[in-house]
Amino acid sequence: MPQRAATIVGGGIGGLAAAIALQRRGWHVEVLEKAPEFTEVGAGISLWPNALCALDALGLADTVRSLGAEEATGGVRDRKGRWLSRTDNAELARRFRYPLVVLHRAELLRALREALPSRSLKPGSEVSGVREEGGRLVVDHRSGESRADLVVAADGLRSALRRALWPAAPAPRYAGYTAWRAVTEPLAEPPSAGAVSWGRGERIGFTALPGDRMYCFATATLPEAAALGTSDHAELLRRFGGWPDPVPALLAAVPADAVLRHDLYDLPPLSTFVRGRVALLGDAAHAMTPNLGQGACQALEDAVTLAHCLDATADTDAALRSYDRLRRPRTQAITRRSARLGTVGQLAWPPAALLRDTAARLVPARATLRSMAPVFGWSPPGGHGPSTAGKSR
Repeated sequence: MPQRAATIVGGGIGGLAAAIALQRRGWHVEVLEKAPEFTEVGAGISLWPNALCALDALGLADTVRSLGAEEATGGVRDRKGRWLSRTDNAELARRFRYPLVVLHRAELLRALREALPSRSLKPGSEVSGVREEGGRLVVDHRSGESRADLVVAADGLRSALRRALWPAAPAPRYAGYTAWRAVTEPLAEPPSAGAVSWGRGERIGFTALPGDRMYCFATATLPEAAALGTSDHAELLRRFGGWPDPVPALLAAVPADAVLRHDLYDLPPLSTFVRGRVALLGDAAHAMTPNLGQGACQALEDAVTLAHCLDATADTDAALRSYDRLRRPRTQAITRRSARLGTVGQLAWPPAALLRDTAARLVPARATLRSMAPVFGWSPPGGHGPSTAGKSR
């Protein structure tokens, strides 16, 4: 049988992971990235047990774990710094086989890129369209054209291929709040535990990175595309500089030009992730808010599942139907769950915020972990261990 070929559109986490997964199954792959080089502008990223499980299936779990930090404990605090709930990373790993690992997004992208031959990576190749010719797909892009048996659209929240091939699909919807992300300089005494603090219409969190650095993230309820009239660093200090320790010290250790701000969106549910032999993957299929830390994790799951389905049959159409059946219900359920958590976290009315904090304090840590089993307890199709794929609530 001739070697099957796949063209991946988008060189982010999901696209690179899909390329690795397919290459490991004997496919010829190429990754088209519209940017002039494969780089990542970002801060930290949390890889939960399901993501490590997917990376294990790609043969990269140990590599990625060596690049990240495993925090002993984390949890949620209130505006005064009091703990509402705490999570033990050792217990997380015991229940779900893998720990929580945090690393810089650029390090994860580098590890994924290095798992592919350089000839497969084609930067500066913005895609202008996909057409069928002679029973194969032809992808037109800035560098020429590519012929493939499969096209994977992993080109993000504003996916050009989704707009072209799913013209009736709804546009991304604004979540109602904006987010800041930053990484501190190395600290002499970094906090021993990470935390997310809930305020009223505002949240701020921090978690450990390698090299005694901390990844900081914050949200605030604001109109879409709001102009703040000040720098992002100054706005962070204004909003959160008076929050309980260690927040002020962490913000002081963030370089003034190193704060990223993005409005947050998710994607309303699509009726299918597949159109012909084009499959949506990652944010292009199911962009979600970061409240559960599952955006990249679900893209990694997508990549492993897609490769498994294609390996299980030579019928590409049947394989893509299986991919859609396995991934769409699960990812859309997690998108909804993340949106609900964001709504709770952003509560601003004082009585509602007080009720939220009280309820969080009363829920046992074990119950919180148990409630996350539908998300964290994923295994690849045909894999070993506990699997709740498709059962997220």
